[in-house]
Amino acid sequence: MKIVIDLFSTDYGLMSAAVIVFMLGMAIWFSAFFKRKIAEDAKNAGR
Repeated sequence: MKIVIDLFSTDYGLMSAAVIVFMLGMAIWFSAFFKRKIAEDAKNAGR
């Protein structure tokens, strides 16, 4: 339980939480971006 308290109450814990959230957001964005580009490329290749 101390790890959760440290995560949300210390400066290094908050920075770690911010980095984790940022990386998860980046992973979601890149996944959507690549899916969109793959679909666009497949559509253009089918011409």
